[in-house]
Amino acid sequence: MTLSALITDFLEYLELERNASQLTIRNYDHYLKRFLEFAKDINPKDIDLNLVRKYRLYLSRWTDPKHNKPLKRITQNYFMIALRAFLRYLARVDIETLSPEKVELGEAEARPLKVLDETALKNLLEAPDVSIKGGMRDKAILELLFSTGLRVSEAASLNRDSINLSRREFSIVGKGQKERIVFLSDSASEWLGKYLTARKDTFKPLFVRFQGKVDPTDNGEAMRLTPRSIERIVEKYVKVLGLSVKATPHTLRHSFATDLLINGADIRSVQEMLGHSNIATTQIYTHVTNAHLKDVHKAFHSGNK
Repeated sequence: MTLSALITDFLEYLELERNASQLTIRNYDHYLKRFLEFAKDINPKDIDLNLVRKYRLYLSRWTDPKHNKPLKRITQNYFMIALRAFLRYLARVDIETLSPEKVELGEAEARPLKVLDETALKNLLEAPDVSIKGGMRDKAILELLFSTGLRVSEAASLNRDSINLSRREFSIVGKGQKERIVFLSDSASEWLGKYLTARKDTFKPLFVRFQGKVDPTDNGEAMRLTPRSIERIVEKYVKVLGLSVKATPHTLRHSFATDLLINGADIRSVQEMLGHSNIATTQIYTHVTNAHLKDVHKAFHSGNK
């Protein structure tokens, strides 16, 4: 079979067997089409290390015709990760080709993680006006995001009956259909309880909108806040406070992880709480915490001179 037909088979495999999202499938389609354009519709057995080396060189020299900008190193790696996944699929279906382990990634530029310092975080959590129902909901969202490190899509998908406030825990199915237990802080549990008590509806979603037309069909599913709605809520308070860090729900996830590590949590526990399938993804936080501990060490010794 030719490369183009096998790429189509691979994308169908991602959808049917791996239950990948449409966004993931579109991304793999985009990355692998670039490889197909470069290599042409060759036989898989003709993919070798020399071809892969030339492809990496091609990616490093490629410039966007619209903006005349080269590909960032991390974007080049996305293309190579897609190729490696495709080769892994070919090996799985017993098609002779290059071993995926031989496809190496380039050294990516370290991207600084955006985290909030203690003062900025405290100000953000206290920003909503809790005397009104919408503010109480926003307060519950902010407390939940920081106390759990949930992805914004995970927070938006929660239903009110899935949260056990007495035990201060719940389970969530994250990326790759991986289920994990999530624990609430006392403060998050308290504000979720207050928010739910203030609600007079019986809608299923945990976080609902309070503006616009009320639609009770399908247990109020149309009332559910979308991930983008939650992002806008966080953005609103960041702008009101004028924070130097343009914080997002993902910034609160970063802050959650670094806070755990700074306070002595081990990397494997943090990996589990974040729902990372790969420990390498979690290890990016150790750079932040190491820098923090270095600053603390400096401050301690300068103060004891």
